[in-house]
Amino acid sequence: MIDRNNAAAQYNRRIRSWALFLLLGLAVFFILHIALGQVALSPREVVLALLNKHDDAYHRQIIWELRLPRTLVALAAGAMLGLAGAILQSVTRNPLAEPGLLGVSAGSVLMLVLYMTFWGGSASLSLQIPLFGLVGGIVTVSVIYLLGWSRRGDALRFTVIGLLVSSFLSACTSLVLLRHSEAIGSILLWTVGSLNGRVWLHWNIIWPWFLIMVPIGLMSAGAGNALQLGDGVARGIGVPVRLARAGLLLIAALLTAGAVSIVGAVGFIGLIGPHIARRIVGQDARRLFPFSALVTAWLLVGSDILSQGLSFPLFEGGRMASLPVGAVTAFLGAPFFLYLARKHMK
Repeated sequence: MIDRNNAAAQYNRRIRSWALFLLLGLAVFFILHIALGQVALSPREVVLALLNKHDDAYHRQIIWELRLPRTLVALAAGAMLGLAGAILQSVTRNPLAEPGLLGVSAGSVLMLVLYMTFWGGSASLSLQIPLFGLVGGIVTVSVIYLLGWSRRGDALRFTVIGLLVSSFLSACTSLVLLRHSEAIGSILLWTVGSLNGRVWLHWNIIWPWFLIMVPIGLMSAGAGNALQLGDGVARGIGVPVRLARAGLLLIAALLTAGAVSIVGAVGFIGLIGPHIARRIVGQDARRLFPFSALVTAWLLVGSDILSQGLSFPLFEGGRMASLPVGAVTAFLGAPFFLYLARKHMK
């Protein structure tokens, strides 16, 4: 009994140490993310500006009007995608599951592209954009659930159907863009995923989603733990399996649609974050879900720091633009996905 108590105490200390490390790292990334840009600022200048103690009005305006909202959007979107990925992995009992691979991101992006192309929506963003992304995500996950989940709870079949639907929806998006080539320039970044140009309007739209859906997702950890044990065990402990699964899938779809409608289809970030969190805290969803949100927020901000460090000239005028963050996460995530696929196929 004493050894068990000591092991539990050591585990709790390790979890607290990791939480402190991640929070401190996130604070450092927060400052660096704001400091980077065409106008380089020192961390000291960033802190002074955030405290309204910076004497340079120009620098203060850059930080408050341009860079701070971008950083806040990255934190919120990363946390939402990481939590969605952890929920999907729990529901499907598939370590390779993430919003992009199960079609939720593709459904949201297709609906956004249709809205902007055929119904006169603006790519600069409006209040309708998250609603259209929400519709696309919910319809997609509903179709995948109806087609892919059998009464036996076949998680593999569900995942394969999700991949097929995701590929089909991505092809539809490409077809729409090819037939309306004049819209490619304004919509392409939504299909790749980008934080460029994110301002307070974007933050004002995403933070209500964040405040509502993230707590709901965290409170669903009990159902996530039950489903990870298998349908038979979950039923044995009194969990309504079909209702719990449908509810968790809906939560994941809402989290994904809320993030995708603001930053686009940032790929693989919802896969990497939960896996790193799982290595830290284990399978218990009560810790896995919040750590997945924290780690993925950390990763998205870090990826955007890297994307801002990689710039390229635009074709018109030779201006320099940062690489879309979705391209960076794809470069990082594709090898990670192949590693996981090879590991779990052995």
